[in-house]
Amino acid sequence: MGAGIGGLVAAASLVRRGHRVRVYEQALELGEVGAAVQMSANAVKVLYALGLRPALEAFGVKPLAFEFRRFDDGELLHTIPLGAAHEERHGHPYYQVHRVDLHAALLQALQALDPEALQLGKRAVGLAETPEHVQVRFADGTEVSTPLLIGADGIKSVVRQHVVDAAPPVFTGQVAWRLSIPTERIPEGLRPPLASTIWCGPRNHAVMYYMRAGTLLNFVGCVERPWEDESWTARQPWSELDQDYAGWHPMVRAAIEHVDRDQCYRWALNNREPVMTWSTPRVTLLGDAVHPTLPYMAQGAAMAIEDAAVLARALELDQPLARQLRSYEQHRAPRTARVVRESTEMADLYHIADADEMRQAFHDRNIARSRNEWLYPYDPLNVPLN
Repeated sequence: MGAGIGGLVAAASLVRRGHRVRVYEQALELGEVGAAVQMSANAVKVLYALGLRPALEAFGVKPLAFEFRRFDDGELLHTIPLGAAHEERHGHPYYQVHRVDLHAALLQALQALDPEALQLGKRAVGLAETPEHVQVRFADGTEVSTPLLIGADGIKSVVRQHVVDAAPPVFTGQVAWRLSIPTERIPEGLRPPLASTIWCGPRNHAVMYYMRAGTLLNFVGCVERPWEDESWTARQPWSELDQDYAGWHPMVRAAIEHVDRDQCYRWALNNREPVMTWSTPRVTLLGDAVHPTLPYMAQGAAMAIEDAAVLARALELDQPLARQLRSYEQHRAPRTARVVRESTEMADLYHIADADEMRQAFHDRNIARSRNEWLYPYDPLNVPLN
């Protein structure tokens, strides 16, 4: 269920292993929706295995570093080397890509394996599980029966209600602006460096990096605001964006000044407490359906990709299906829980007001060492399972 990044990676991985897979997606067509994503080595290993290296090289951007800077004067607070250092240390590059481009490449890879795999216009409204199969009901009145159902249907997952609970996600008190600015519009002296730059400020931060081979600048601004629309396609007034970043660094201001003013999107950031149970005997979950993650570690899509690869491997274990699913969740749940919790903690770090306190917090945290020691080295294709 669900034709997002995680669902497509899972489907392609399973078809390559000889499984018959059907991906049921509620949308009537797949359009250009969504922000940019960052792919570190832990996820790129999976994408390369699916044959996406040429596509990533064509449309991706390889940043030289993460740079954490103060919102007003641009003081450099912390650096995580990427580029050649990341590839040498972890075996694969780090890419910045438009979600739409990555999604299109994954869809092409899946359809090359099985042109009938994707089924559009299928919104699930309920399911029933027996010892032999899972029956899924769709809004159009049709039903399907399957020996295994994988819920990759996002933060509002219908499948999650069957496996975990029906409790809604919790609003974090923060919203995210999403902008795409043609790089050529921004004066050369005000273009950010070839890095993923995180501008940290009081109750607010912004992330800027390039995508589509450097032709577009991605801007994500996370602001503490009241609850509002959860949709990625909800447009908001440019004047509110302008107000949220009044007095920020000239590079931030340049991006805001040169965006199409009717193309400013903003959505609510929601979260859930991590859970350790992801499966029933014939139903399991992956990605945002089970562990929605705030964007402060740039690992939400990467965790869904890891899930998909590990699940495909777990289904090859010489064990009954229920035990295969248990092996998958027991391996994945602790890692994704750590990512969820640390991503939440990053929000506090990025939104410190006092300059001295901010410097000390980045010094004490040493984000670069932490991520290089446990996050990026992970290999979904070879990590031991049992």
